[in-house]
Amino acid sequence: MPGKWTTIEIAGYPADLFEPERKNPHGFVGIYLHGVHLARLEENATFTELFEKHGLPVVCPRTGRCWWTDRICPDFDRAITPERYVLERVLPFIAERFDSAPPRIGLFGTSMGGQGALRLAFRHPNVFPVAAGISPAIDYHLRIRDGDEILAAMYADEEQARQDTATLHVHPLHWPRHIWFCCDPADHRWHESADRLRMKLFSLGIPHAGDLSTTGGGHGFAYYNKMAPAAMEFLVGRLEQERMRVA
Repeated sequence: MPGKWTTIEIAGYPADLFEPERKNPHGFVGIYLHGVHLARLEENATFTELFEKHGLPVVCPRTGRCWWTDRICPDFDRAITPERYVLERVLPFIAERFDSAPPRIGLFGTSMGGQGALRLAFRHPNVFPVAAGISPAIDYHLRIRDGDEILAAMYADEEQARQDTATLHVHPLHWPRHIWFCCDPADHRWHESADRLRMKLFSLGIPHAGDLSTTGGGHGFAYYNKMAPAAMEFLVGRLEQERMRVA
């Protein structure tokens, strides 16, 4: 492929970086948040071709099974939370490397990273006005009852974790201007929580887009790849809307 992947270091932690042969002329950059199984995009032809098509540099930080929250995670770092790492380390790297800053940065992810993208956007809508989640594992607190040791170390109990999920961070008066998410109806673990988020956004009159009806393999990269074109069209199209927006 014309573009290239490299492994870099951001503040002491590895990250994957894709740089297209021809970057988009407006400084748009993507941040990809990985899932709990830590699968990387560097060998994924579907996503790579889309990044190249849109001229989108993409930074993919690797932070372990951290759930991208604002809590210290034993699988990541004892001093900085995954959320603060994205805000205080990854964003400055993008500013230095690509001379780009919000709102020219689109946030997206799959599974654990999908909920992380939505959650970060709801918590910081001015920083991440454009976010997309593929198969977002929104109700991750349910994993505590299944014995998830990482989450059990991060939260006192299941209810404390539930209060920290993306749905509970939706503010009725302050939200990201561009939100998109999708989940396969056959994804029995996570579809219900995605639908619950959709209903909450509808009830509050918060604009959003997505797809909770297309099926294509349940939870995993067969479905992620199927939905990737729609996710990237949304991300880049809404970054363009932000560029044209009059403050």
